[in-house]
Amino acid sequence: MKISYSWLKEFVNLNLPPEELAGCLNQIGLMVESVTPVGEDTVFEIETYANRPDTLGHLGVAREIATLLELSLKTRNWPLKELPQATSGLVDINILDPQLCPRYCGLVVKGVRVGPSPDWLKKKLEAVGLRPINNVVDVSNFVCFSLGQPIHTFDLKKLRGGKIKIRKARKGETIRTLEGQPVELDQEMLVIADETTPVAIAGVIGGEESGITESTTDVFIESANFNPVSIRLTAKKLGISTDASYRFERGADPNAAPAAAVMAASLLCEFGGRVSRGLLDLYPVPRKPRTVTLRLRRVNELLGLEIEPEFVVKTLSSLGLKLREQSPRVWTAEIPTFRVDLEREADLVEEVARFYGYDRIPSAVTPVKSFELPADRRRDRVWRLKEVLFHHGFDEVINFSFADPEKELLWQTGCRPIKLKNPISAKLSSLRTSLLPGLVENAVWNFNREAEGVHIFEVGNIYYWEGEETHRENLNLGILTTGLRSGRTWREAEKETDFYVLKGALEDVCNYLGYDQLSFEPVEHPFFEPGQALKILVKKEPVGLLGLLNSNLARNYDLERPAYCAEIDLNELLRKQPRAFRFQPVPRFPGVSRDLSFLVEDSLTYQQIQEQLQKLNIPYLENFLIYDRFQGKNLPPGKVSFSVRFNFRHSARTLQTEEVDRAMQEITSQLKSTLKIQLR
Repeated sequence: MKISYSWLKEFVNLNLPPEELAGCLNQIGLMVESVTPVGEDTVFEIETYANRPDTLGHLGVAREIATLLELSLKTRNWPLKELPQATSGLVDINILDPQLCPRYCGLVVKGVRVGPSPDWLKKKLEAVGLRPINNVVDVSNFVCFSLGQPIHTFDLKKLRGGKIKIRKARKGETIRTLEGQPVELDQEMLVIADETTPVAIAGVIGGEESGITESTTDVFIESANFNPVSIRLTAKKLGISTDASYRFERGADPNAAPAAAVMAASLLCEFGGRVSRGLLDLYPVPRKPRTVTLRLRRVNELLGLEIEPEFVVKTLSSLGLKLREQSPRVWTAEIPTFRVDLEREADLVEEVARFYGYDRIPSAVTPVKSFELPADRRRDRVWRLKEVLFHHGFDEVINFSFADPEKELLWQTGCRPIKLKNPISAKLSSLRTSLLPGLVENAVWNFNREAEGVHIFEVGNIYYWEGEETHRENLNLGILTTGLRSGRTWREAEKETDFYVLKGALEDVCNYLGYDQLSFEPVEHPFFEPGQALKILVKKEPVGLLGLLNSNLARNYDLERPAYCAEIDLNELLRKQPRAFRFQPVPRFPGVSRDLSFLVEDSLTYQQIQEQLQKLNIPYLENFLIYDRFQGKNLPPGKVSFSVRFNFRHSARTLQTEEVDRAMQEITSQLKSTLKIQLR
């Protein structure tokens, strides 16, 4: 926005040099981008803001300067040479859409001699980058850049029937703009029309047919206020931006319209014109004044210093606000209509800060009272669970809670899904009842982009109806592993993932969370291949499932590789009390390890062997580990080989070989009697 120094002096008495004035403007937030001498004048290029339409005219900038420098704004009377005829007898104004045109003012000036503008007017307009056209058009621009209120002038004789109708355009209507450009109007655009056709696009640009020419003698002055959203939509749709639209779409002051019309009429009187009697001012629904409560205590809190109440009152009053004291140091501020940016108490505090001076506000770190967040065991356990899965090479994913009802039916979860009342699409019209469908889609998406392996998990809610009127949200853990998996070291080649990768990760998760060792039971479930699924139990209570994904489900998702999945009810798991952590000193004496390999019936499961070994009551037995299972043609039919490592240790001395031998003999004897093992 270009602001003329000499133009500002018409509104406020300035004695500062332009360079000092530029510093003052910067101080109050009107950032000066350049200061340029133009003839005998100086022009400031000021950065304007979308929420400060009041600074789009010299009056608004002068008001800011007057407040800072404690000066008074100049007032000027605009005398009119009136005709005996009333304005209402010369033109008939009708607002058909008050929502889009809240206020419309009009005056008629007769006997105007259209011609070149006087030098003073030309210099003012040229200083701010405008090209003088003729005295009538130049007066319109002068008023706009003085007050920030756009006005438009029509040739009165070209308005059919002497009527002005502010309405929406009709289907098929067109107009040729002042620039000679034909424009097709749509039914959402507001226009200024005469008795039959549009003569201007409201708030944007006038029409060529009703424009001012050298033959014009009678002028109708329009000074109105239009809906900012409507003007912006129209200007953007037509690709037309004018000084008028730029101001209206930011929120011009409705109370500036009458003054702008009178100012323009007074200036046209200097060119031989005489003004109709009585301003036509249509304001169907006057805007109610907006009020904001301001507390001095809040001013001091936000700025971090003590501001005198006199300074607050003087500053805000100078800016045009009307303050009424409610109680000591508490005011009700009536916001002027030209300040669309002032909506709440903090905005008024900012105005005080601007004129007090940000450089005068001390830099200090605000003291903050620290406090510890309350412990959330559930959240902490979920984070620890994720850490374990990260270490096992699983990546976390987060999927939408929306689901395709058709695909939900394929999974046969046994839960009644919750339908959405306002879905974003038909394929996302219900809430998920399992996390596994989303994980399978993630795997397919990655395989389609040349991934060799996908190992992912998700912690999220599932949703379902419980009964007729109650719905449930349940926190679940879903895990999926499929494709190639990296080796433990960089030398180890990638290999296909398997069931034991998933099972081992789950056992580590539960062990890390402090739960007793998991147990498993065979189960049949629609998610998994027959004979390839297990029920997960903690303290003999089921908490989830794992197994090989059902091939029919995989085909429906175009998943070509075997996928191993698990889903755990975290609500059920986390409500169980974990075992207490126990600490013991680091062993002082070495341990002894012995391996035992034996054959058992292939119907005997790993879990059964593990349970039997846990029942052994052997002195000095610290722990044991089943580290190998083998089944092949080198073994007798129906047999399987297990290898177990037993670790022994004495807390007070080093064990003797004979003691370990006796313990191994006892272990072998008990296993032979209980499991019918055959030593290898």
